[in-house]
Amino acid sequence: MPKAEHKNFSTPDERKAFPHGKVELLNIGGGTIRRLTLEPGWCWSKDNKPATGTEWCEVLHFQYQLSGRMHILMKDGSEFDLGPGDVAALPSGHDGWVIGSEPVVLVDWLRQQLCGHLTFSRNAMHNYGEIEYALIASRVVNAAVNK
Repeated sequence: MPKAEHKNFSTPDERKAFPHGKVELLNIGGGTIRRLTLEPGWCWSKDNKPATGTEWCEVLHFQYQLSGRMHILMKDGSEFDLGPGDVAALPSGHDGWVIGSEPVVLVDWLRQQLCGHLTFSRNAMHNYGEIEYALIASRVVNAAVNK
C-alpha cells in the first residue's frame, strides 16, 4: 500500500537555473513535479532553443499558472496569452515568452505522463537536466481535467 507523502517547493529535491529562469523539482508519489520561474525577458526560442537543438519546444506541458503573464505561439500559427489561474495543455511545437515586468511562476506536469506515454525527447529536455517528469497522482489530474 502506498504511503502518504508531502513536500514543499521551499526545499526542492533539485534546483536548476537557466537563462532568465529556474526550475525546482519535487520527487514525490513515484513521480516528479516542477515549478518554473521565468523572469521578464525570458523567451523559449532565445533562452532554451540553443540547448535543445529543436526549432520549437517539443515538450508536452500540462501546467497551472500561479503568477505573471506569458504569450504562447504554436507551430500552426495560433497564439494566446496565459495568466494567473490559467490551466494549459500544450502539445509539442510551441514557443513562449514572458509578457511585462512580473515573473511567470507555474507548476508543470509532463503531458506524456498524463496520457500514459512514457517516452519523450531527451534532447528537448536538456535544459531541465534530462529529468523525466511524472504525475504526483492520477487523482490530481482527473480532478483538474474533470472540473
